[in-house]
Amino acid sequence: MNVALVTGGSAGLGRALVTALADRGWTVITDARDGSRLPQSPNVIAITGDITDGVHRRALLEQVKLADRLDLLVHNASALGPRSGDTRYRALAETTPEDFQDVWRPNIGAPLVLTSLLLPWLVESRGILLSISSDAAVDHYEGFGLYGASKAALDHITLTFGAENPTISAYAVDPGDMRTEMHQEWFPGEDISDRPLPETVVPHLLALINARPANGRFRAADINLVQEVA
Repeated sequence: MNVALVTGGSAGLGRALVTALADRGWTVITDARDGSRLPQSPNVIAITGDITDGVHRRALLEQVKLADRLDLLVHNASALGPRSGDTRYRALAETTPEDFQDVWRPNIGAPLVLTSLLLPWLVESRGILLSISSDAAVDHYEGFGLYGASKAALDHITLTFGAENPTISAYAVDPGDMRTEMHQEWFPGEDISDRPLPETVVPHLLALINARPANGRFRAADINLVQEVA
């Protein structure tokens, strides 16, 4: 049985991907700070905790040890960054070292450390490292400098892990705009009902997992839906 670890599985794309993999018979280890929101399934191992906490990361590691394999590691959990008031995110000139840490720890530090912890199992299974990126990693939006920089760095460390470990496949994927809680936070007070649901992105991720092209950065919309994950 294939084993996946998907961080941030309580909502949005993370939850949709956890559910899809579990429905296909995968064992899925997932986490969230609010464990009550995690999917309930015989195939889902739900662990409550914060990905930036070392004790929590060790708990995830212990679950992988129990499974004794890891075929897919998905870095999905992330933070947008600090706000100025209720409607505007802070410009770079307004950010503080504390703001930097608040974004960098969940978006870069935790994925880097967790991948390093789990790398032996990922290498052993010739598995896949998949990080959920953003168009903000390559484009530039007012108020999202820290977030965009963190996603660009996440792309870089993901693909560097792939370069340093040729037995694994490594992908950074921009899912595009979605109708999620996080996207609503990005656009407070705006109607985002025209955005696609995260469930529409999942088939593109599954096709990527199944096809296993050369390592690289992809837009989900550009991934050909020719195959579905087994």
